Amino acid sequence: MVNQKLTATEIGFTHDDFAALLDKYDYHFSPGDIVPGTVFSIEPRGALIDIGAKTAAYIPIQEMSINRVDSPDEVLQSNETREFFILTDENEDGQLTLSIRRIEYMRAWERVRQLQAEDATVRSGVFATNRGGALVRIEGLRGFIPGSHISTRKPKEELVGEELPLKFLEVDEERNRLVLSHRRALVERKMNRLEVGEVVIGTVRGIKPYGAFIDIGGVSGLLHISEISHEHIDTPHSVFNVNDEVKVMIIDLDAERGRISLSTKQLEPEPGDMIKNRDLVYDKAEEMAARYREQMLAKQQGATAATAVSPEGEVVLTEEIPPAVEEDIPSAIEDEIPVAIEE
Repeated sequence: MVNQKLTATEIGFTHDDFAALLDKYDYHFSPGDIVPGTVFSIEPRGALIDIGAKTAAYIPIQEMSINRVDSPDEVLQSNETREFFILTDENEDGQLTLSIRRIEYMRAWERVRQLQAEDATVRSGVFATNRGGALVRIEGLRGFIPGSHISTRKPKEELVGEELPLKFLEVDEERNRLVLSHRRALVERKMNRLEVGEVVIGTVRGIKPYGAFIDIGGVSGLLHISEISHEHIDTPHSVFNVNDEVKVMIIDLDAERGRISLSTKQLEPEPGDMIKNRDLVYDKAEEMAARYREQMLAKQQGATAATAVSPEGEVVLTEEIPPAVEEDIPSAIEDEIPVAIEE
């Protein structure tokens, strides 16, 4: 075979033809695309990026990060390759504008949605306060803690710089709303230390027609009127006064709604003792609570009725085990019941 060099003219394909072919098949870059790019040149207020377009694209310093950047070299290094978001179409010079901030922004919202779905507790430092509450940053996004969800005796202004545990209340990327609760995080932490069947000492903080709110170590539980005594009670006011110290048993912990249900009825040695002989109820509280826990365990194991041992050593059936939940509360009333509140 004879090797032979052919000129472009002989081939019939010139350099102009090749350039036209490149133009024909040039990749079209559109705003919203995420593309790889290499840092071509770092400038005082931005950087030139090679993304394979005809002209080097440009990223301004304000688009380099979701956080404040004072100098481009805090984020980018020469010849570094990474992903960029195409922010705007070509200008009159054929140059595209890029962004890293938009990529971080999208991924930050994806992350906080995941954290909310996991019901995670996050920690963040307060960087500012206003009349409505406090401002924090979560995954680089600005979040807001309403004043009603800040549980501390400190004035809001003194919270700046303090790190707080937080739960998510609202995550809405479309409305750019990230709302968090300090109170709910503290309540959950305290609730994790409590157990159903545990006897605790509390203080009556409020009385409503449907029950009394009892402060137990900084969180509030509801002693529903149906759980005060086995005997009928017209109103909780006939049994309790605000600031009364009481012994109650925890019968339900609803971490999702942040509510604690309490009972003194389950502590009564005899029906009506909360009305007739409250001191006896308190003296026998731990004993009655232990019996209650045994009944609950038996019920969980599939027993239909509790058993007891007679003085003669015979096993006898006792009364049917009472449920460990409060009676249904009308929806109109339930709306008034607050979640367990950190004092």
